[in-house]
Amino acid sequence: MTEVSFLLNGAPVSARGPAARRLLDILRDDHGLTGAKPGCEIGRCGACLVWLDDQPVNACLVMAWQLAGRRVRTIESVAADSASAPVREALAACGAVQCGYCSAGQVMALTWLHEHRPDCGPAEASALAAGNLCRCGTAPGIARAIDRLFGAPGSEPPPAR
Repeated sequence: MTEVSFLLNGAPVSARGPAARRLLDILRDDHGLTGAKPGCEIGRCGACLVWLDDQPVNACLVMAWQLAGRRVRTIESVAADSASAPVREALAACGAVQCGYCSAGQVMALTWLHEHRPDCGPAEASALAAGNLCRCGTAPGIARAIDRLFGAPGSEPPPAR
């Protein structure tokens, strides 16, 4: 058993349990933060994406022992931040939200890119966001949203269908 203290969405928290307990479980079970979703649970789908020390990581791959003294931000915090507004608006306007299972991870990844790599083009942004998988069929809408966010100034993607 271990106890770790870290910042969660700006507030100090602690978690007690096995050192190999996943951050995903700590967020959902201990703190009721269900925005990070259990998807593949092996780090390939991006449904559980969070920011650890301002870097995007899959919460299913981060263990409790890795959290001591670190900063974690989840979709619950990022969605309330004005920096995510352009991303949320682009996803909604481009028809990129259907079932919503991947939406939190998409917002987390694209907001991070929009803040840290705003000048990357749509192809580079798509490649960097490729770790976030959509299974319900809104991938074309996500591609349109990426074009809107990272395309040339004044370019407007086709409307959502």
